[in-house]
Amino acid sequence: MMDFLVFPDFSQRVPLPSYVFFLTHFLLLLQPGELNSEEVRVVGPGEPILALVGEEVEFSCHLSPYLDAEDMEIRWFRSQTSDVVHLYQGRQELYSQQMAQFQNRTRLIKDDIMDGSVNLQLHGIIPADEGLYGCRFLSSNFSKEAVWDLEVAGLGSDPHISLEGFKKGGVQLKCSSSGWYPKPQAQWKDHKGQCLSPEMEAIVQDARGLFNLETSVVVQGGAHSNVSCSIQNSLLFQKKEFTIQIADAFLPGSSPWKRAFLGTLVGLPLLLALLLTLALYFFQKQRRCQEKLRKQAEKDKGKLQTELDWRRAEGQAEWREAQQYAVDVTLDPASAHRSLEVSEDGKSVSSCTAVPGAVVGDPQRFSEQTCVLSCQRFSAGRHYWEVHVGRRSRWFLGVCLASAPQRVGPVHLSPANGYWVMGLWNRCEYFILDPHRVALTLRVPPRCVGIFLDWEAGKLSFFNVSDGSHIFTFTDTFSGTLCAYFRPRAHDGGAHPDPLTICPLPLRRTCILEENELDAWLQPYESSDPTLGLW
Repeated sequence: MMDFLVFPDFSQRVPLPSYVFFLTHFLLLLQPGELNSEEVRVVGPGEPILALVGEEVEFSCHLSPYLDAEDMEIRWFRSQTSDVVHLYQGRQELYSQQMAQFQNRTRLIKDDIMDGSVNLQLHGIIPADEGLYGCRFLSSNFSKEAVWDLEVAGLGSDPHISLEGFKKGGVQLKCSSSGWYPKPQAQWKDHKGQCLSPEMEAIVQDARGLFNLETSVVVQGGAHSNVSCSIQNSLLFQKKEFTIQIADAFLPGSSPWKRAFLGTLVGLPLLLALLLTLALYFFQKQRRCQEKLRKQAEKDKGKLQTELDWRRAEGQAEWREAQQYAVDVTLDPASAHRSLEVSEDGKSVSSCTAVPGAVVGDPQRFSEQTCVLSCQRFSAGRHYWEVHVGRRSRWFLGVCLASAPQRVGPVHLSPANGYWVMGLWNRCEYFILDPHRVALTLRVPPRCVGIFLDWEAGKLSFFNVSDGSHIFTFTDTFSGTLCAYFRPRAHDGGAHPDPLTICPLPLRRTCILEENELDAWLQPYESSDPTLGLW
């Protein structure tokens, strides 16, 4: 909403000098552009994070609203800001102030730092890492932070039960396990599931902060008994259990255990022969089953390839029909962000290495998106155009409402906000926002993308010109004038900083990959929901 300045009627007062009126008017016009630091906040995990010993945990922090944090100081700390976990300052990572506990264990991911979003990975989790953490964003005009708790849990080794000997008219069993955190709970049970009172229990903490447990129980004589030892982690609600069976013959008493033991020795060869026969039988049965499964897999593979070829042919027919509505699309330099360079013929756009005329702390840079729109406006009919993306690792393509706000972050490029776009991130992550992120699986990475708009039908389709396949189709109701949307994103230092280039008319299939090059780019086929339109 635009604010209009309303001035009182000065006709009945002494007129002010013209330069005073001009200066007052100029200062009032500048005021809405200032950044209100009270509206900026830091959003962290929001709830405690649970990490396992020896594994990795990731802390996510971002600014709301989305601001460029590339020139800010971002400090990850432990309990208080002076306990530095990781420090980003002056566009570089400073390790000299890092606590010794976290040295060589952190990695900062700042791919989305221009949108105010950063992630910190902490490797090799240990019990000493448990506690309060926070991240603070500091600039020349504001300082905000978010804090959260990190909980650490360790699932120890499988319990081991050993026979310690005879004691108090029964057999003494010892159960041991190591590597637990926090302090575990041990429990003995008999064959009826009833708890047995331990004779001894010792839980000690080693140099790494992990708990090692030893507990023993005395089992009295009776029928064949199953005795189990279970150890539970109260934080993970998981337990590990080991069960042992003790024959009455091994317990002290009046039973003739010696004769039973000798009988066992006599019958042992017969038992081994029986077990060997059973093992050979099951081996042959498993082998036949595997051969049957192999033949069935080959048969299913043939069916899948037939269906895949049919779907590709169907997608290519739809693509060729869309080419009949090819239109000449040019870029509007007046709509381009100042960090973009539009060619003189209005057919190419690329990212600058630096924003001309930009200064550190300029609030207008925080919410601008680096995009450019087409000169053409579409409010009816069918229209098709192709964009050569080359090997560029990041881009967005599609259409948007001509009246859509131009200052939104990438996460807001959804139909709900008037944007119907497809994107690529980090060379291999293709996706759309509808309204949430939906991953796309492409068999061949496109060098050229075809875009077909059917305004009356409410459809926007994307095609992979590299192999003629259909990628995805938006189905919606368009209620306004649309523009072609181009967003090359900032260059990430890759080996192929190709511009986004609109293919000239008439459209030619010069950018279809050769057969040998196509095979080098093939990706494993994964079945997906057909409503996603991946094929």
